[in-house]
Amino acid sequence: MLKVVQKESKNKEEALNKCLEELNVNSSEVYFYIEESASGLFGKKKYTAYVVTKYDVKEFVRNFLNNLANNMNISFNIEVNEKDGVISAIIVTDDSAILIGKEGKTLNSIQTILRQSLRKYGNFDIKVNLDISGYKLKREKNIEREVRKLAKDVLKTKIEAKLDPMNSYERRIVHNLIASYDGLTTQSEGEAPNRYVVIKIKED
Repeated sequence: MLKVVQKESKNKEEALNKCLEELNVNSSEVYFYIEESASGLFGKKKYTAYVVTKYDVKEFVRNFLNNLANNMNISFNIEVNEKDGVISAIIVTDDSAILIGKEGKTLNSIQTILRQSLRKYGNFDIKVNLDISGYKLKREKNIEREVRKLAKDVLKTKIEAKLDPMNSYERRIVHNLIASYDGLTTQSEGEAPNRYVVIKIKED
C-alpha cells in the first residue's frame, strides 16, 4: 500500500506545502500532482494536492517484486534506486530466463503490471524501469550496434532499412540514436505488437 497524502487549498503552492509539512519532506523527495476544481456558489477555484514519497514508492516496488518471487518460487536479489524521477529496479537471479521470457516479453509484462499497480493510487508521473540480470543493458548495446551499422548502409546506398519489431522503449532508443545523424530520419510503422522502425534518408 502507498500512503497518499491529500490536502486542499485556495492556491497550488499552499496545497502542496501542506502535504510536504505533514510528511516532513521537501519537494525533491516526493511525486505529486495537483487537481483544480470549482466550489461554492460562485465557482471559486480550489486546488487539491496528492503526494507520495519516493521512499514509499521504492518500498512498494521492492515488495511487489518480492511477492512475485515468492509466488513463482524463485530466489533473487533486488536493488531499487531512484534518479531524476525514474525508479530503477534491477533483479539478479539464476532463473533469469524464466523472468525475461522470449525476446523479453515476460520482463515487459512484469514492468507493465508494476506500473499499472502504481497507477491505482493516482495520476502520479512515476516512471519505472525494470531490468533482470542486465538483459536490457545488453539488449540496448546490441540495438545500438545494429542501428549504427544500418545507418552507415542507408547513408551509403540511400535505401531505407526496416528493423525487426520492437517495443516502444526499444523504438525510442533507435529514434534517439538516429536523431544524431545528419541526413537520416526514422519512422515507426505497423501495428503493435509488431510495430517496427524504418531508417531512411531525410528529405530536403
